[in-house]
Amino acid sequence: MSTRSSIRVRTYLGAHAHHDVPTAADCFAPAPVVVDDGRTHRGRDAVRAWLDRTSTEYTYTTTPLAAVPHDHRHWTVTQRLEGDFPGGTIDLAHAFALDDGGRIAQLTIAPCR
Repeated sequence: MSTRSSIRVRTYLGAHAHHDVPTAADCFAPAPVVVDDGRTHRGRDAVRAWLDRTSTEYTYTTTPLAAVPHDHRHWTVTQRLEGDFPGGTIDLAHAFALDDGGRIAQLTIAPCR
């Protein structure tokens, strides 16, 4: 990722990988929406709770596989997660939509097909 609009995406991914919930949470817009594991989390409090849960639920490592800019506000980042969750390894696509300030307004996480 090389454009200025990717700064929050990079910061979020790094913070989440290191279980730094405050930094990850600061990357989100005032009214974010996150869809992960079939659940939708709306608003800063719900997203913060999701970050708290996902940073402690399992132990895992992430390996970046790809980062694709669709335009200056939309990115898809693919990562491989390996850890102690069911299945042990999964490739996930993170679809980001950024607001005008570069903050994460929407994030959808889904298994790669």
